[in-house]
Amino acid sequence: MSWWNPANVRRRGIGWLRLGLHESELPLDQDERHATWLELFFDLVFVLALATVQNRLDVPTPHLGDLAATLGLFAVVWLAWIGQAFYDTRFDPDDLIHRLAVLVGMIGAGAMAVGAASAPHTLLLPIGYIVVRVMLIVLYLRVRNSSPATHLLTTVYLIGFGAGVLVWVVSLAVPERIRPLLWAIALTIEFLTPWLGRSRVTRIPVDTSHLPERIGQFTIILLGTTLTDLRDAIAPRPEVDVVMAAAVALVIPAAVWWVYTTFVTTGLALPRLSAGLAYSYVHSFLGAALLLLGWGLGEVVGQISVHADAAPDRLRLLLAVALIVWMLCGLGLQWVSLGYIPRRRAIIGVCGIAPIVVITTVVTDPFTLLCLLAVVLVAYAIVVSRHIAHLGDARAATT
Repeated sequence: MSWWNPANVRRRGIGWLRLGLHESELPLDQDERHATWLELFFDLVFVLALATVQNRLDVPTPHLGDLAATLGLFAVVWLAWIGQAFYDTRFDPDDLIHRLAVLVGMIGAGAMAVGAASAPHTLLLPIGYIVVRVMLIVLYLRVRNSSPATHLLTTVYLIGFGAGVLVWVVSLAVPERIRPLLWAIALTIEFLTPWLGRSRVTRIPVDTSHLPERIGQFTIILLGTTLTDLRDAIAPRPEVDVVMAAAVALVIPAAVWWVYTTFVTTGLALPRLSAGLAYSYVHSFLGAALLLLGWGLGEVVGQISVHADAAPDRLRLLLAVALIVWMLCGLGLQWVSLGYIPRRRAIIGVCGIAPIVVITTVVTDPFTLLCLLAVVLVAYAIVVSRHIAHLGDARAATT
């Protein structure tokens, strides 16, 4: 049953007649929220988009330009998704107009999923992104005059996202070699918009149960792409060593999942979540690291399937970068939760990063590389999870 209940809303009489919309009605009270069926349906299109973006790294030693393009496209997908998530966690009346706007946005996301494969040579990606953003702007217009705080919040998003959309529209008319530059400018504007307007955005805190759940679901989707990478690395009739390598590689995302779900379930970040800005910014880098990690593990298993004697240096470097960024993001989430990083947690982080650097630098045999990284990640997951659980118990005892 949706949390939306007409009996629990404040009604405003002013409508947006020129847009053909009536202003959304905001809840006075609401119980703990969870993802709606529409939100989960919305996620499905982004699963395809993420898979398309990651598939652009189709070689074990990608060029720097290809790597930058992949990470840039991930940023496009992330901003398109998180923008809707932030709106839904504050408003989401789940009425007819809202559903239609989200469904139209899904069509845009579908165009993004198709266009990501050949961007910037095709206009499908920018057109799809423009559709997603315009629908979000329309939704913000619906709630604009619901309250003084909402008016201030929507002003931030309408100005920032509106400016970003204008840059995206301009990119449709320029040569394809210039498009990535304009896209980067637009993404920078939209990425910084909530932070620059944080004094207004924080006036309406996000739902402390809904936003972490939604971002957690996106994170799990990214971990799911790792399974796809490992599956694709296995031939139809794989040899025993390839299957064993894939099984060992699977331990690494499982360890990542263990640490992440321990953190989320303790609810450490909830008291300091506020507008969710720091929490989401850290997750943007964490998500990029997971995307890179899934690709790297799949490529290492692929090296084993072709009986390579050594994993390429660039592949090992990128694998190390993915794991290190993930660990640093873990420290970042700890800081978001507590306002500081405990000394013990910092030491654990250093002890986790150091062996990864050594292993990826010294060990070249693909199977040995996977085994050693799996051992480090399992040990790291055990120690970090216990530390997080201890912090959660300590906080629960004081509340």
